[in-house]
Amino acid sequence: MKDYLLVIPAYNEEKAIGGVLEKIIEGGYTDRLDVLVVNDCSSDNTAAVVANYPEIHLISHVFNLGYGSALQTGYRFAVKHDYKYVLQMDADGQHDVCNIDILMDALAKPDENGVLPDIVIGSRFEESSESFKISLVKKLSISFFRMLIKLTTKRKILDPTSGLQALDRSAFEYYAGYLNFDNDYPDANMIIQMLMMGYEIVEVPSVMHLRVTGTSMHSGFIKPLIYMLMMPLNIFAVYMRLRSGSSKKVEKRRVQTEAEQIAV
Repeated sequence: MKDYLLVIPAYNEEKAIGGVLEKIIEGGYTDRLDVLVVNDCSSDNTAAVVANYPEIHLISHVFNLGYGSALQTGYRFAVKHDYKYVLQMDADGQHDVCNIDILMDALAKPDENGVLPDIVIGSRFEESSESFKISLVKKLSISFFRMLIKLTTKRKILDPTSGLQALDRSAFEYYAGYLNFDNDYPDANMIIQMLMMGYEIVEVPSVMHLRVTGTSMHSGFIKPLIYMLMMPLNIFAVYMRLRSGSSKKVEKRRVQTEAEQIAV
């Protein structure tokens, strides 16, 4: 087992996932990290495509549980197999594999006080980032979530909806615990939660590409509408729970009971 695990949640990505895995393998990344694809009960041939790569771990959900649940399956796998770090990227090819190096380097880079980050977010909006143009609706939603994060935590996070992230053991171990992670839309709500609990979060420039095949989980009209309605409610619930003390605020790097049980 290696120190790093790359988790790739996938749902109906048969046309894109093979290209992503080939770039990871051709880039020599499998020499430095293990790769786990969590197939969230795809109705296409996503699992069959992944099975063609014997060096890639594959877990398939029996039911479609959602993006957050697919990530949490990866976190629990990482706890069980004693990884030190988890990286996560999308299966649709939007996240360039060069971001793996960027995230790994950021995890090992302390700040001016010598503190290492617990969570690294690959941002589309850093000065040296390379990305595609996003829609006006997407820009407005990101600006709205930035504002909510600023109001609740006094922190400025440029890309609160980025799925390109890296986590140290303390962060993904906590996420692996029961009810510690949003099973549907783990975005700004999880950032607020972790900042309020004392975890160190940094953003780094990233390289992202426009999706060329498949369908986004936020496609259409209904899905984005539900997302925009649910996310503020989830953020409010997280904020009030931590502010009221009904959910005990844990110290950074504290080993969670739930995660210990998963490891056993």
